[in-house]
Amino acid sequence: MAAAAKILGVRHRWLGYVDSGLPEGDPLPPLPPGCFALVPLAEPTAKLVAAIREFRPHVLITYDETGDYPHPDHIRCHEVSVAAFDAAGDADRFPDAGQPWQPLKLYYVHGLSRAQMETLHEALLARGMKSPYLEWLVEWEKVTGDVHHAITTRIECGEYFLVRDAALKAHATQIDPNSEWFAVPLDLQREIWPYEEYELAQSFVDSTLPEDDLFSGIK
Repeated sequence: MAAAAKILGVRHRWLGYVDSGLPEGDPLPPLPPGCFALVPLAEPTAKLVAAIREFRPHVLITYDETGDYPHPDHIRCHEVSVAAFDAAGDADRFPDAGQPWQPLKLYYVHGLSRAQMETLHEALLARGMKSPYLEWLVEWEKVTGDVHHAITTRIECGEYFLVRDAALKAHATQIDPNSEWFAVPLDLQREIWPYEEYELAQSFVDSTLPEDDLFSGIK
């Protein structure tokens, strides 16, 4: 994480919780005692409220209620982030966590939408290249709905994809640099789909949808 933060040029703050892991099986095994997903919601919310009041961000980004995929920590991250967004500007809540500060916009970040996956898949095949997405698209047929309908904000940021991937690869215990996540050449990504996509979940400012800027409407 320290290496990723250095690559991105951002500040990072650990809140101090244990990874819940991704349980697998039927039935699912219990989560490990004391892990992030099992900690009472108020505890990490208070810590995030304190961080928000210290950093004073205008925009907060988190997972949606599904966690992008159902990892217990992703879902708990959503719950904590939404609770902290609602509480940070209220002087009566968590009064020991610093002076109130209200972020103005809350976004959910989404993974690959079906539209993005299909576009990249077809572009790879058209160039005679192997696509890693065929099996995913077949599996998608079994899933109802598509997150793409909820997307409100598309940011053109292809020039930063190299930095994005370098930061991701810095998580050596989590990411295989030779995995299918990096199967699409960056030049092709920049040409075909140079975007990251978000869903505006809450806002205290007026902004015309769709947006092309996470700070749209903020003076």
